[in-house]
Amino acid sequence: MNHEFQMSLDTQSILLLCGQFGKKSISGVQPLTTPEYTWLAHWLLEQKMRPADLLGPEVTTKLTSLSSQTITANRLLALLKRQTAMAAALESWNQQGLWILSRSDKMYPSRLKARLGPAAPPLFYGIGDPLLLHKGGLAIIGTRDTNKSVIDFTRRLAKLSAHQGITVISGGAKGVDTEALLTTLAQGRCAIGVLADGLLKAALANKYRNAIEENRLVLISPFAPQIGFNTDNAIARNQYIYTLADWALVVNCDDEPGNVLAGALENLQAGWVPLLVWQEEKISLGNQQLLNQGAIAIDHAILQHTTDLREQLQLLTHQVRESAAVIPPPTLPLTAPTKLEITEPETTEQNFAEEILQVNRLPMIPASPATPVSATPIDLFEIVWPYLESQLQTETTEQTLIDILNLHPAQLKIWLKRAIESGKIRKLNKPVRYLNAHVYSALEKQPALF
Repeated sequence: MNHEFQMSLDTQSILLLCGQFGKKSISGVQPLTTPEYTWLAHWLLEQKMRPADLLGPEVTTKLTSLSSQTITANRLLALLKRQTAMAAALESWNQQGLWILSRSDKMYPSRLKARLGPAAPPLFYGIGDPLLLHKGGLAIIGTRDTNKSVIDFTRRLAKLSAHQGITVISGGAKGVDTEALLTTLAQGRCAIGVLADGLLKAALANKYRNAIEENRLVLISPFAPQIGFNTDNAIARNQYIYTLADWALVVNCDDEPGNVLAGALENLQAGWVPLLVWQEEKISLGNQQLLNQGAIAIDHAILQHTTDLREQLQLLTHQVRESAAVIPPPTLPLTAPTKLEITEPETTEQNFAEEILQVNRLPMIPASPATPVSATPIDLFEIVWPYLESQLQTETTEQTLIDILNLHPAQLKIWLKRAIESGKIRKLNKPVRYLNAHVYSALEKQPALF
């Protein structure tokens, strides 16, 4: 395992502004929150500056036009002077294999930018292969308090996902989260853990170490590696579990307003990914509440009779998208520290784009039976489109679509042309790639700087 990469000046600046290098504030001022940094990012755009420009010798002069009552020049200067503390922290983190991504980095997960927009965190700390963050997969979510039936279902679901090459994404907490991750890793497959705390401790844990070394596990957190458990952080990180995934399945949750129920309801409201809920004989009140709010019920049959879990999930995705269109990130006012996202137009480097885009493969779509002359003609495009759309949440090349959908190149070209003409997708050039029109529109509204 070797995932060290040169930290850009933009990322160094963002780390100084938003990072935490000890349990207490070293400079006497608090690092910027996500809304505060986003406000500053918008101000930088107006000034035709980048975060790296704040590291120059004329920074004091450049900050004279700041108009925020909370994001003052003195506060920013104090944060930017933490160079020594940052260097010491980076040396320690690098020794343990940790890396840092900022919103200015092209390797930053494009799903998060497209789905969260303004709420995408300025920084992610991680260990393991960052390319896994671009694969999508199935989020398996549940509570710490479990029983035998919950653990059994979680293990069987994770094992089925692993055997069919579906990356499992979870939160890393005790109970369902840990069982989902460890079961997947035991099958020799890939997983993503989104942690609310304890990244340094998890990076050294024996249960994860081999998988990290073998590039089968990536652990990430938007919170500094040394940060301990905090309920608010646990609730906040839920959105990253959902937005990194293609589907989410809640195994169990109670009806208290805790992080599992809160995260699932947030996903239902935002429409990030289809939400499935396990419906056992004695269903919990929390699970029932999610079903009442529009989640899709599944039971043990999905484990006993499903020969292609991915195909079943794709069909469920189609059901959800028929009833609700993809919701782009909201447009927020800019009168105070806000959550305005600023993104890169390119989400991946070309030299590793193909590896990133080798994601969940769909089965060969069976040929339709011959249509009687007297019958209404079948429009195969409407059948194939949900599968095609699901693969275009991030920029995807034509060859990747051919490989994933097992389509003849000539047929794919016809359907891509039709989707472009109907406004469903956008074609991007240099290199040629395609993107869902809803996602494209959301990104186009955001300044393409960092």
